[in-house]
Amino acid sequence: MIVITAPTGNIGRHLLPLLLESAPTHGEELRVIVRDPARLPDAVRDRVEVIVGSHGDAEVVDRAFEGADAVFWLVPPDSSLAPMDAYCGFTDPAAEALAAHGIGHVVGVSALGRGTPVADRAGLVTVSLALDDLIAKTGVSYRALANPSFFENFLEEADSIREKGVFTDVVDADRKAPLVAVADIAAVAARLLLDRSWTGVDEVPVLGPQDLSPNDLARIMTEQLGRPVRYERQPFEELRTALVGYGLDATFVQGIVEMKQAKDNGLDAGVTRTAATASPTTFEQWCAQTLKPAVLS
Repeated sequence: MIVITAPTGNIGRHLLPLLLESAPTHGEELRVIVRDPARLPDAVRDRVEVIVGSHGDAEVVDRAFEGADAVFWLVPPDSSLAPMDAYCGFTDPAAEALAAHGIGHVVGVSALGRGTPVADRAGLVTVSLALDDLIAKTGVSYRALANPSFFENFLEEADSIREKGVFTDVVDADRKAPLVAVADIAAVAARLLLDRSWTGVDEVPVLGPQDLSPNDLARIMTEQLGRPVRYERQPFEELRTALVGYGLDATFVQGIVEMKQAKDNGLDAGVTRTAATASPTTFEQWCAQTLKPAVLS
């Protein structure tokens, strides 16, 4: 039995179909934890066991983990809380349930940066790494999917790209870094969940096919969208002011700013891309398949 948290989220909606396709041949049953079962497609709802509620709730995870062999763990970030509460506080009940039910394997969504000089002052990434440690201490075999920034973050810029031909960030325009498609993260998670021959605790970097700078991204967007797109670097304080204006918790905002500062100082550059850590979806492919329809809609 595999338990999937956040099955309707960015990664979960890619992961669940992969598991539904392959689980029968592996003799696996699937169980999902979801607040609103109506968000699951009918064809999915009929093929999985559904536990209704939040996976931050002790009673819910206690029911969901009973009889399970493996768990896909993803914390939906709650910007109304301080980062430690939003990540580790949310996971505390699950950590107790993992130990109580003797779960063997957990695959979690995490971030790059462990072991780098800026890892202890990288805001949300620092907290994410602390979350990995919390899960590892339960005694499960654990694989943390160590990810850079997602291609899908650019969907938040679709309006600006459409209306002004501009996307923004706070990193240097020429700083190259890995980026990844969420579908590729889901594919690695599915492989680990279905073949649980691994033991112990480790990270599994998912780095995309190449490092790209904001200027590289602007060039590719221009080519794929058929219209000029340029990058504008936003001052850190301007980012902070904007996020606070949206009503986010002040300490959560600080966590975002510190994460962005760490990325601008090489947080994501500590892992070498190899055949094992690269993932297949290129930014060109993602732009054509996902960003272009969003911008041109």
